Amino acid sequence: MCLSLCVSPATDCHPASRPIIAGILPLYYEFIFKRTPAKCCLNWFYFLSFVPEAQAFGTMLVAYGYIYPLQNHKKLVMCNDSSLYRFQTPYFWPTQRWVPDDSDYGIFTLLLHAVCLCFKQAHYNHLHEWLNHKWDFIVMQATEQYKAGKERKKPDRVVFDCQERAYWVVNRPPVSLSNSVLSTCFNLIYYPIMRSKVKSSVSLGALVKYITTYKNHDPFLASCLPSNPWQTDHDAYWTLNMRRVEVPTKMRVERWSFSLFELLTDLRGRDDFKIFLKKEFSGENLAFWEAAEELKWGTASSMSTKAESIFKTFLAPGAPRWINIDGRTMGLTVKGLEHPHRYVLEAAQTHVFLLMKKDTFFRYLKSPTYKDIQKKALNPEPHNFRLNALNRSPGIHPIILWQQEEEEKAKAAAASAPVDVKAMMSKIDRKK
Repeated sequence: MCLSLCVSPATDCHPASRPIIAGILPLYYEFIFKRTPAKCCLNWFYFLSFVPEAQAFGTMLVAYGYIYPLQNHKKLVMCNDSSLYRFQTPYFWPTQRWVPDDSDYGIFTLLLHAVCLCFKQAHYNHLHEWLNHKWDFIVMQATEQYKAGKERKKPDRVVFDCQERAYWVVNRPPVSLSNSVLSTCFNLIYYPIMRSKVKSSVSLGALVKYITTYKNHDPFLASCLPSNPWQTDHDAYWTLNMRRVEVPTKMRVERWSFSLFELLTDLRGRDDFKIFLKKEFSGENLAFWEAAEELKWGTASSMSTKAESIFKTFLAPGAPRWINIDGRTMGLTVKGLEHPHRYVLEAAQTHVFLLMKKDTFFRYLKSPTYKDIQKKALNPEPHNFRLNALNRSPGIHPIILWQQEEEEKAKAAAASAPVDVKAMMSKIDRKK
């Protein structure tokens, strides 16, 4: 089929004595086929008045196997020249969703083994090794197909061979050709993954906001208060920031207001949050969240016991600390507790966390409990390095300390060594 057929209406018909079949009339009619389509039915290409558009659409049809070339079967491109193409039979169309099988391809290569090309020879050798366990079956099937093909008329046999060869060129392309089907599937998966989910301005704005919020709490960007214990040999920083210290520092209390996750991660902040919830008579959500954390990070031996205790305390009808979650999440959680595992409460825990984040957390930040702890919080003075250098006594060099330790070890080893009585007696005799 010439490309001109794609952009102009096909009005020429072959003599009426020949059958008219939907397809394309090759120019070397008498050389290949005795029965050939006599009329081009691509009138719908007429509406593609733009030649490059028609060529691109035709290339897509060739690449996916709806049309195959008659002259150069390895060139899966619609050329704007006198190249001839033919419609593929609907049995081999991709819409049939027929998955190519190695056994079928082995039969095809076995039938064409005598005249196969170099890439098919390589495939044949590979398939012979890969399908060695059922090669006898493949040989038997190829023999039956060869006998059935001999019974067909020569034009029908040639047409079927061209159709089958075109199908395998598309679905088992040579190494030098590209597989349009696989490349399209790859692109459909690759491009959505590489495409950003949000705009770059939004993501960069969130990054700038995060850095602005946490810059004073990052030891690489700001100095520690009162000092870095690894630089000054003072442990005041560790003492003031103990896990359950009675009076926390001002920066620590400020960090609680960043998010509910920061508040619950800090044990001192969680204790203060519990005090607020106790006053609000709504401590069951936090208690359930803590129980779910214990189940998630606890031992495997106590998993069943903890799951049963959580169900009786928080989820069972009439439970003493029943939590208010939606029916769907409750049903999934109760059903999962029949076979408990570490993450069986994940959905309910997330639901409870979001409830506290949207309502309770903001009420806590406005409550007198949080304001009182802000007033009591300590604000230590930064370390004075000059004064510390004047008052600091010179220490002993580490090498000297190591030498002293080695000498003490040698003396201790010599003192604990067993005494040789005969050697001592011989020394005494010599002295006499």
